Amino acid sequence: MVDSATVLHVDLDAFFVAMELLRRPELRGKPVVVGYLGPRGVVSTASYEARRYGIRSAMPTLRARELCPSAVFLPPDFSWYAPASKTFHAILRSYTPVVESVSVDEAYLDVAGSEQLFGTPVAIAEAIRRRVRDEIGITASVGIAANRLVAKVASDAAKPDGLLRVPPGEEAAFLAPRPVRDLPGIGRRTAEILERLGVTTIGDLAALPESVLVAKFGRHGADLRRRALGIADGPVVALRPDRRSISREHTFARDEPSADVLRATLLRQAERVADDLAREQRAARTVVLKLRFPPFETLTRSHTPGRQLLYTDELYREALRLFEAAWDEHARRPVRLVGLGVTGLTERARQLALGESTASAALQHALIDLRDRFGDTVIRRAAELEQPPPRESPGRAPH
Repeated sequence: MVDSATVLHVDLDAFFVAMELLRRPELRGKPVVVGYLGPRGVVSTASYEARRYGIRSAMPTLRARELCPSAVFLPPDFSWYAPASKTFHAILRSYTPVVESVSVDEAYLDVAGSEQLFGTPVAIAEAIRRRVRDEIGITASVGIAANRLVAKVASDAAKPDGLLRVPPGEEAAFLAPRPVRDLPGIGRRTAEILERLGVTTIGDLAALPESVLVAKFGRHGADLRRRALGIADGPVVALRPDRRSISREHTFARDEPSADVLRATLLRQAERVADDLAREQRAARTVVLKLRFPPFETLTRSHTPGRQLLYTDELYREALRLFEAAWDEHARRPVRLVGLGVTGLTERARQLALGESTASAALQHALIDLRDRFGDTVIRRAAELEQPPPRESPGRAPH
């Protein structure tokens, strides 16, 4: 009988911390936090020892220090993590072409059709975990199930350094005793509403009449109940290369009131995102703006113009429209963080529009070549000259 539990969710355990421990083995067993210290710093990753103190990803690092004064805080070093991430994704693709990368340290695979070459899904998962340990030196956890949703919950349950398979037909029983926040898509606000309805576990959610959930959440209520029952949430979609989105963010040392500085920051981010798109031979369909106002009020805005987006000027033009509208809505208050991202990545296949030239492409290629040879700040636009180049951080789903 063919095993229908062929979806794997593979997640590197505390990836940034694990990479730091490779070069700082004396810190093993201690609470370690990767994240910039300071009034605006947030936790990128915390070791499992640090998590026992309540420290979690996206928490302000000052709060993390309060929770565990003895923790060791290390700044992120993305140049150290990137080669390991590349090796990780190459390992996954060696078992199946159907790899949906979620971030630098996690991905879904569908290994249906790979069994004759590599064995059962469990055998493939064990092989992946062994190779991650041997080739990178860190550990990975894997969940196996008939769909992405349950595989994700299973890998979380298996952490750290574990493997958990949920047999087909047992999805609802597996999910039922788990806290409702363990269900992907249940955020703090939704959990609070559900708690007022007496829902604390995923099983409680599955037991609620669909009519009650629809009354509270609209059409989303019916989807919540289906997910609580472990019903499939879509197939694994192969993505190449290993990103579903590209983004840049910058947190200002002080809340920034200047429109010129904010616009120049957006322009710089548009250039870096356009660089990444060109390097990966991708185009984007949607531009996403992220703004954060003090103390910690965050908003996102997005726009899909109906054509492929490739170059700096068009990314900046779309982002600037979103920025001006959002900033006006918030009384042009000083901004703590600004970010520009793109989603809906596709292969570059856009034809020139009437009157459009190849000048933008030529300029983009020249900029990439100069930066590859002489560094990121070798050439800058005039709009950037009145402010020092900030430390940009590539976009990543918190882990």
